[in-house]
Amino acid sequence: MDAKGFIFNIQRFSVHDGPGIRTTIFLKGCPLRCWWCHNPEGLGFEPEVNGKSEIGNYLTIDELFEEIIKDLVFYEESGGGVTFSGGEPLSQIDFLSGILEKCKSAEIHTTVDTSGYAIKSQLIKIIDKTDLFLYDLKLIDPIQHLKFTEVSNTEILENLDYLLSKEAKVAIRIPMIPEITATIENLSAVRDFLIKHDSRPSVYLLPYHRIAEGKYAKYGFENKMNGIRDLTEKEINECKLIFSNSGFDTKIGG
Repeated sequence: MDAKGFIFNIQRFSVHDGPGIRTTIFLKGCPLRCWWCHNPEGLGFEPEVNGKSEIGNYLTIDELFEEIIKDLVFYEESGGGVTFSGGEPLSQIDFLSGILEKCKSAEIHTTVDTSGYAIKSQLIKIIDKTDLFLYDLKLIDPIQHLKFTEVSNTEILENLDYLLSKEAKVAIRIPMIPEITATIENLSAVRDFLIKHDSRPSVYLLPYHRIAEGKYAKYGFENKMNGIRDLTEKEINECKLIFSNSGFDTKIGG
């Protein structure tokens, strides 16, 4: 029987989820509860109804692939492809592995946007089918990570070590939350963790924005970031220097 995936959004013409023009597939369900989550409607693993709208629907691998290839000409012209995000796509590993394999067979560039919170066997299952991992790294300190995401970061860091040791293509994405992740202490710890490896993954620093505030109100979630301040340009540049001065290709946004 063809595996089915639980999808809550298909976003076409994305330009910030990997190279070129991409179709981003958002798989529903995430074990993390990050205070700053931009997709709170994608957290739950079960179908949900908000008003008259159902959040998420099930698609087979073939059904989703038909949606993906609608944009094939844009991938070919721009060097783009398909990105699987969430939620946490590794939480639907059998479906993810199957659709990655189908895309690779069609020579479509594949990207997986992940928190890295998974057992290593799940990464092993998809590493050869994934052209790029967008690795969302938040906090190095285990106590702080548990406080702000409600899960341990032990497997997250071990899995990142594994990907880098296997020379997988990885880009690190760090949400820049004032006084939480965007601190000299945390970012220096991230740098020190990454610098152990010969490869230097690209680093993307993602300043917090309030685009999801309306979602929190719409879906009835508590917004723990209510009233948070913006980082200053000086602070952002200081954060960037932590990585760029150590040889990392570092960008703001993306």
